[in-house]
Amino acid sequence: MRRVVVTGMGGVTSLGNDWDTIKTKLKSGETGIRYMDDWDQYSDLGTRLAGPATDFSVAQRYSRKQMRTMGPVAEMAVYATECALQDAGLIGDPILRSGRIGVAYGSSFGSTRPVLSFASLIIDGTLKKLSGTSYIKMMSHTAAVNIGLFFRLTGRIIPTSSACTSGSQGIGYAYEAVKFGLQDVMIGGGADELCPTHAATFDTLFATSLRNKEPETSPRPFDKDRDGLVIGEGAGTLILEELNHAKGRGAPIYAEVVGFATNSDGSHVTQPDASTMEIALRDALNSAALPPEAIGFVNAHATATDDGDIAESHATAAIFGAAMPIHSLKSYFGHTLGACGATEAWLGIEMMRENWVAATANLDTIDDRCAELDYVRDSVRPLEVEYLMSNNFAFGGINTSLIFKRWD
Repeated sequence: MRRVVVTGMGGVTSLGNDWDTIKTKLKSGETGIRYMDDWDQYSDLGTRLAGPATDFSVAQRYSRKQMRTMGPVAEMAVYATECALQDAGLIGDPILRSGRIGVAYGSSFGSTRPVLSFASLIIDGTLKKLSGTSYIKMMSHTAAVNIGLFFRLTGRIIPTSSACTSGSQGIGYAYEAVKFGLQDVMIGGGADELCPTHAATFDTLFATSLRNKEPETSPRPFDKDRDGLVIGEGAGTLILEELNHAKGRGAPIYAEVVGFATNSDGSHVTQPDASTMEIALRDALNSAALPPEAIGFVNAHATATDDGDIAESHATAAIFGAAMPIHSLKSYFGHTLGACGATEAWLGIEMMRENWVAATANLDTIDDRCAELDYVRDSVRPLEVEYLMSNNFAFGGINTSLIFKRWD
């Protein structure tokens, strides 16, 4: 069993694409949620809210040839990975071509626009809108594959297309690949692009926020007046590396990954089960060989849906008790689907290193159906912890939990 550390981090969010920018906005309570004017064309879509990454573009950064196989989700994934590799000091390193570095990366889907080309084939009977890269952009493992192609990696590729746990499973499986000696370095993370089809998926389940005239007031995780989630977009990448390998090349070390677990409810495709959520969290603690009291903070999945927030809070409280500090970063970025587990891990590590945590935005009155916990709200809280737990839950009843240790 080898020790695994985080040596590089990067991402794309609706509040910016670097930690300093995001930190300033988190501390001021600014969210990335906007009214989407171009969604007014969809008359039956109830929500008009989203968290777009409006400051992101690689049009001037990458060549047309480099972007030929990329849709927006792959562009964000590749850029986040470039930033993380640069942060880790691995751009241009011979290890990239050694076969000892791989990718575990996911998204809930690929890019959605190419679907129209295939729909034209079925509906109109013509291939005229299809190109040689239509499927590559659309396929569920487009992010992982494009990362491998862009950086010319020859190690293993592990696609994690598991909806809202894609990013956390990507990090978890990357951790296991390094821990068990299958690779020396792994690129782990997830991404998803913004599309009205994603909002429509939750809209049909009556799970989206309808506070269209007040975008700054939603989503509201754990709040008694929450009315549903808001879709966002982004990407997050962590570079995971065997400890001695990292030390040997003088790499920066930001945290140690010490625990990971994932399981499934096996009961309902969209209704969460607090009992199996709790098992996943306990399994992560067992993986890390830690007692519950070692965890100093929990980053919740908390999408601002009724059933999800309630089930997660009770699973968390059953293990840690009422004194556990907890927050939800989705109150700032919306639900970024395949990206959320990765961006929340990235930002959680950054906050842990700086001894503070962001408050949950819009959490005014805690829903009394949620379990008793120490919900961080109103303002930034100074907090020094040794271990951070970050949890995510997805359609299909997929549950994940990651534990990071502070590195001094």
